[in-house]
Amino acid sequence: MTSLAAPAPPDLRLLLQQHWPMWLGVAALALPTMLALAQGPWQEESGVHGVIVLFTGLWLVWRRQTDLAKVGRAGSPLVTGLLLAVALPVYMAGRAFEFISIETAALLLAMVAVAYEYLGAAALKLLWFPIIYLGFVVPLPGWFLDAITLPLKELVSEIVTNGLAAVGYPVGRLGVTLYIGSYQLLVEDACAGLNSLISLSAIGLFYVYLIRGSNPVYSGLLLLLVIPVAVAANCVRVAALVLITYHFGNAMAQGYLHNFAGMVTFVSALLLIFGIDWLLTPLRRWLAPDGETT
Repeated sequence: MTSLAAPAPPDLRLLLQQHWPMWLGVAALALPTMLALAQGPWQEESGVHGVIVLFTGLWLVWRRQTDLAKVGRAGSPLVTGLLLAVALPVYMAGRAFEFISIETAALLLAMVAVAYEYLGAAALKLLWFPIIYLGFVVPLPGWFLDAITLPLKELVSEIVTNGLAAVGYPVGRLGVTLYIGSYQLLVEDACAGLNSLISLSAIGLFYVYLIRGSNPVYSGLLLLLVIPVAVAANCVRVAALVLITYHFGNAMAQGYLHNFAGMVTFVSALLLIFGIDWLLTPLRRWLAPDGETT
């Protein structure tokens, strides 16, 4: 009886050398999209995390290159063709009509198709987290941002108004507009928790995966906890700005302190997530696979 030897795993460096036309095609798709992101969403507060996610996500892939070389096997050309048959037309449509969200999502799908072609399904399974994490590079479309922002703004406005009124401040609310003394303040998107919610979700997941392991159940749990943390932190931010306006004037609140408050809020929320992670250590260990310590 003769045994068939398993096909040798691919040499990743050899793939780069032998398939340079494919890498030129990848660059032809990726570079225009990266330029569009840099000139658009990455310059906005809601998308500043994009470039961080991109480089850290690629680093997560690169650090698994030894494991990928061991499990990587060529994928099915049929599956690759089907994926590209979806990704490329959608990419071209997004590019032509300047729908950057669609364009970026289609580019990510095309990259997954290329990875599957040369490394196979086992490698993609190994890279499940980096692929999901890189999804944070895709900017959320405006209609989705608007749909989420309004309820968040109303929630933050109501909590701040009720809290300050309970301690005796002359504060009122009409929609997302707060009135205190002779001042009128509009709770904007940046103060409503949406921007920090997206960034905190990405950085929080990166922290869990890198420091605590890749348990998907625990990662999902911490992601859910990011939402109330972001909202609570931004309630503190809005309340602080309202109090600064009331005691020191609108110019003081809307100048340097406004941006400084945003930075402090984000850092505080991130530290709070780390603290929650520490408190949930027993649960994390219980959810960890047998024999794995995190």
